Amino acid sequence: MIVWSVANQKGGVGKTTTTVTLAGLLSQKGHRVLLIDTDPHASLTTYLGMDSDNLSHSLFDLFQLKEFSEARVKALIHQTTIDNIDIMPAHMSLATLDRVMGNRSGMGLILKRALLALRDKYDYVLIDCPPILGVMMVNALAASDRILIPVQTEFLAMKGLERMVRTLAIMQKSRQRPFKVTIVPTMYDKRTRASLQTLTQLKQDYPSQVWSSAVPIDTKFRDASLKHLPASHFAAGSRGVFAYKQLLIYLERLAQDEH
Repeated sequence: MIVWSVANQKGGVGKTTTTVTLAGLLSQKGHRVLLIDTDPHASLTTYLGMDSDNLSHSLFDLFQLKEFSEARVKALIHQTTIDNIDIMPAHMSLATLDRVMGNRSGMGLILKRALLALRDKYDYVLIDCPPILGVMMVNALAASDRILIPVQTEFLAMKGLERMVRTLAIMQKSRQRPFKVTIVPTMYDKRTRASLQTLTQLKQDYPSQVWSSAVPIDTKFRDASLKHLPASHFAAGSRGVFAYKQLLIYLERLAQDEH
């Protein structure tokens, strides 16, 4: 089982699009994929056509468990309408976890423990992270083999990336293994100076971590979300999906080298 978290402390950079599109591409290759929505806003859950307010169980219930057996964890997972993709959905009650349970011992490792119980059930787990540092982001990062940081190719997004890098540096102090990070430039428009300059800056500032290409602006992503489908299933020939295919080849190669 390979676990990737998609994280950035700035919203609107393409986290959910990245999560869903990579999941769609993996599922088309026959991989069993589990999506985990850790954001109380439940964007990933909503994207896949689910109403988080009307679900019988969600990720929040994981934090109420006393033990993490396969059966108990699996009971919180929902099938999606897409072959090979399941989801542990979010609920707005996740927003209360920091206040109610934030100081409890071991709270940052609950997701990691739960995924251990599922390690033979899925090939890939993709975690869509909230934009704020708290119990949920800590859990996601602690459970991850690699962290993907989508960065919109505009100046303000660089500030969000800097915050995310600082967050990882703080969390790194309590970890033995260094975080493995891939920065994914998104919403790239080669016609604009801002996109060109930001991409150049990313490659200068983070040469070993930034993916060498970029995901272009593509209206097919928005169209796919309206149909509650990954773009890979809605517009397989689009330039945006082509970019994510190239990203996936790169990430799979990294995972192969690491395992």
